[in-house]
Amino acid sequence: MSEAPEHLVKRFDQELKRLRSLMTEMGGIVETQVALAADAIMNRDAAAATRAVEEDPRVDALEREVEKLVIRLLALRQPVADDLRRAVSALKITGDLERIGDYAANVAKRSIVLAQFSLPYSLAGLAHMAHLVQAQLKSIIDALGDNDAEKAVEVWRSDQVVDDIYNALFRELITYMMEDPRNITPCTHLLFIAKNLERIGDHATNVAENLYYAVTGESLPDSRPKGDTSAFAVVRPQE
Repeated sequence: MSEAPEHLVKRFDQELKRLRSLMTEMGGIVETQVALAADAIMNRDAAAATRAVEEDPRVDALEREVEKLVIRLLALRQPVADDLRRAVSALKITGDLERIGDYAANVAKRSIVLAQFSLPYSLAGLAHMAHLVQAQLKSIIDALGDNDAEKAVEVWRSDQVVDDIYNALFRELITYMMEDPRNITPCTHLLFIAKNLERIGDHATNVAENLYYAVTGESLPDSRPKGDTSAFAVVRPQE
């Protein structure tokens, strides 16, 4: 079987680089969205919330661009082995990034409603959770740009910490709601915000799994080992 002409190989490499560039651009936008949404909650910043929501159409447009590029690659280049894995994984990764953007926008919208309430309790736990999710997201976007399978594993392992904080927040907010019916409405919004942050962490983990597969050709185990989360286990602020 004869090898492809050099100019076709070079063109294909350029398209794969373009694909990775689009994914990292998309990742950068959703990372900004999550940061803006976190600011909107903690600082009651309506302008930050609005900016987070306004970024969403850009993310959707980039996802469509990636989809078109991957379809073109599959149809015209017929990639095999690692190139095929990268192309197919790109579709899954951008799908997860798009969902992260949606969740960030949802958090931002709820922060505007939440700002109408006077909260008699600290948001330190929620702030800590947002910080961890942002750290996850930054690490996986960096890993995407570098095709770094080891960093992807770190993010994959870190998700247990976020889940644990979410479960603690859930119990805490339910307690506030039981103690005073006036807390029910704001705590309900906080519960949805916490769940959205937890889902952002889940999708960051999905990106890590797909990146690892694209780079190595192997799948990560179905269950995550617990305890190896030192890079993300920041001490929780005092209430």
